[in-house]
Amino acid sequence: MAKAPDTDTISSSEVNAGHLQAFIERIERLEEEYLRVAGPVVGLDDLEEIYAHLRNDRALRYRSGDQIVADATRALAKAEAAAPRWFGTLPASRCVASQVSQGALAFYSRPDPAAGKPGTFFFNTSVPEAWGTFQLEAVTYHESIPGHHLQLALLVEDESIHPVHAELPITAHSEGWGLYTERLADEMGLYGSELDRIGMLAADSMRACRLVVDTGMHALGWSRSRAIDYILDHSPLTRRLAEGEVDRYIGMPGQALSYMIGRLEIDRLRAESERRAGDAFDIKDFHDRVLRNGLVPLPILRDLVLS
Repeated sequence: MAKAPDTDTISSSEVNAGHLQAFIERIERLEEEYLRVAGPVVGLDDLEEIYAHLRNDRALRYRSGDQIVADATRALAKAEAAAPRWFGTLPASRCVASQVSQGALAFYSRPDPAAGKPGTFFFNTSVPEAWGTFQLEAVTYHESIPGHHLQLALLVEDESIHPVHAELPITAHSEGWGLYTERLADEMGLYGSELDRIGMLAADSMRACRLVVDTGMHALGWSRSRAIDYILDHSPLTRRLAEGEVDRYIGMPGQALSYMIGRLEIDRLRAESERRAGDAFDIKDFHDRVLRNGLVPLPILRDLVLS
């Protein structure tokens, strides 16, 4: 029998390489899903060709900001109608889509009930063609309902939540929730077509690529160009977006990892909750447990959800 390794002599590079391999395996599982979901839609069975088609087909690109907002508003209406079947507590504040000409590609602003300001999720439409039509629904659900609006508007409206837990950014919790809800939206039956479900996969693969690329650059010495090439080889992101993503990781080491790390922890908490409760598992109660105490570090979230 092989001798167990002496943990005192394992180098940090070996540990990081082990993490990287686990992240790469997640990418590989996603690519199998692309072949099952996206392949029949675009009529291709080669991953490189699927990514190139999603990246380059002009018919899959928006032409105007007004159309982006209109499609997002329709998707939001579907989510609002379905949410009561999945959540016990819903925000009173409205949520609306709007367009801007600068800033991040998409972002959310909390409501201000006292001022009558609704929660707003913004799309940067300065270059409408930067938006793939297949991406729109996944981004909408991430930023609005069941994603950030449902999560953060509740914090604004619940005066019992301490300001630290309402205002202090805990990215793994907040963005982990946003990413979790992109898949939850599929469970809720919100995606209008298989093409829209490809957008869910595209968002997933971007966050999974982050695990590989951030670790590669900051722990294993990857170059910027190698990181960009990895994203292009394993997702349908355009080169412009891939470059912007990698520059973000260079400037904020580790931040982008929090999306998938948080999502995976929420997935684990749900699986454990389902195992413990069996047939009595209540998805509304689970979601309320994840959200009702405000933004907290993941170990504390685990205690709160499973207690």
